[in-house]
Amino acid sequence: MSKKVAVVTGANKGIGLAIVRELCKAKFTGDVILTARNEKLGNEAVKMLKSEGFEVAYHHLDLCDQGSAKQLSNFLQKTYGGLDVLINNAGMAFKNDATEPFGEQAEVTMRTNFWGTLWVCHALLPLLRPNARVVNVSSFVSKKALDTCSPQLQAKFRDTELSEEELCLLMGQFVIAAQQGNHQAQGWPNTAYGTTKIGVTVLSRIQAHILTKTRAADGILLNACCPGWVRTDMAGPKALKSPEEGAQTPIYLALLPEGAKEPHGQLVWDKTVQEW
Repeated sequence: MSKKVAVVTGANKGIGLAIVRELCKAKFTGDVILTARNEKLGNEAVKMLKSEGFEVAYHHLDLCDQGSAKQLSNFLQKTYGGLDVLINNAGMAFKNDATEPFGEQAEVTMRTNFWGTLWVCHALLPLLRPNARVVNVSSFVSKKALDTCSPQLQAKFRDTELSEEELCLLMGQFVIAAQQGNHQAQGWPNTAYGTTKIGVTVLSRIQAHILTKTRAADGILLNACCPGWVRTDMAGPKALKSPEEGAQTPIYLALLPEGAKEPHGQLVWDKTVQEW
């Protein structure tokens, strides 16, 4: 039987790095692969973890490059024959004082947080072995953003029959509305980051639904999670949680025991399923 393997994206710093460290501490029974867009920073993170006694490998992954995700897929297929844990942590947000026009912020944030996560999933989910675990790192901001959407948009995002294609259209519509400057008039929230994370949370529900239909006997669990307000470059030094504390819910979901039936297709915060 091939060796187990876990992949953590956006893992050269912050929550991603803490997730890799916690996976190693939890004695994950296989190889742990840290991915990052910047090869130098990725290898420096691996070197630091090795100095702490953890065995980790680096592989390049740029969320905004579909070819990069395919290369990672080919590497995993060739080296391991499958994938056991995928933690989609990579993401970005503009600072509150960013000077870029909102339309530009919407496009750039959507490309990384939603489309990038989608492309990685398209490349890697077909490799999932039985009892695999997938964690898409979303945010409590997705729930807050959903609550400020128009009733019509809220209904669409809560519709359990919403397809991936329909979700992609909605995400595209937000970016166009943001670029035109009338997103709020169309019922969208005034947050690019929050809207992209609505996309990640709803995408997770759709993906879980598909897995249940197509691989019901394989025991695969896929969830979105909120790590909380964590002290990272993105959230700043005033946030309440350390990166290690932020890693706890992603790790909990990634290491759900074999035979577990739930959570699946949920948004989980502090190891608790949240109402969507």
